[in-house]
Amino acid sequence: MRGTETLTVGAVMHTDNLKRGALYLIASGLLFACSGAMVKVASARLPNEMVVFFRSALGLLALSPWLWRRGWGALKTRHPFAHLWRGLCGLGAMYCYFYAIAHMPLGEATLLNYASPLFIPFLAFLLLGEGVSRRLWFAIGVGFVGIVLILKPGLDLFRPVSLVGLASGLFTAFAMVGIRRLTRSESASRIVFYFSLVCTVGSAAPLAWAWRTPEPELWALLILIGAVASLAQLLLTRAYAHAPAAQVGPFTYSTVVFATFIGLVFWGEVPDVYSFLGAVLVVAAGVLTIRYAGSRAAPAAELPDRMK
Repeated sequence: MRGTETLTVGAVMHTDNLKRGALYLIASGLLFACSGAMVKVASARLPNEMVVFFRSALGLLALSPWLWRRGWGALKTRHPFAHLWRGLCGLGAMYCYFYAIAHMPLGEATLLNYASPLFIPFLAFLLLGEGVSRRLWFAIGVGFVGIVLILKPGLDLFRPVSLVGLASGLFTAFAMVGIRRLTRSESASRIVFYFSLVCTVGSAAPLAWAWRTPEPELWALLILIGAVASLAQLLLTRAYAHAPAAQVGPFTYSTVVFATFIGLVFWGEVPDVYSFLGAVLVVAAGVLTIRYAGSRAAPAAELPDRMK
């Protein structure tokens, strides 16, 4: 009888954790979508280089309390070039993603960026030697059929900027594979710090030719973008701390749903039939990929790191 009670309590706690993790992830998805919408507004009046820089710099500033508590010793690493590679991949993803947001429907740009789970198993197979099951290959294949429908090559509806959006997903996948390699010896906080540092320094150089003094309301918007995205990242981390990635990971696609709704309401962006069918396939394949490839709980240091 006592054993039954223990199992029941454990099951309730497990269910509560899953619900809480899902709610955290959906909330982070809403905030990421809102951040993307604000990027779209800012990009209409400021160069892409400036938006990327301020997003990176404010992310780095948000980590200052952690550095203050832990001290400079927490930054010691034996893998500076691995951090540099991961940071440059993340920076490339941010440039491409923000550019795509500015020049194509918000929902489609977000979806192409969130296609990264389809690339990760393939890259992990090539770069890390991780095995890929047949059902995982099948899910990836379905996802790429969806991507083809969204890109619409050979049709009059094809837009070259869509390739930039897809590149953001590919760069994100490279960055995530880099994280997997770093987590063998580095803490999550150190990985995020060096990512923010590389992005801030790397995005500062283009300001030499791209700087345009923002108007007062744009300053407020840039700060708000950083604050909202940082809060979204915090909620994302909390979500994966409560439940395994394979169980709550699919809820990351709530960002795509929210972004599509925001694009429809504020910009009148209605996806065509090809894009809609493609989105269904990509989301379905992404969900399957996350479940098949992440059947075990992700360690804290391997949590998805979306600094956008």
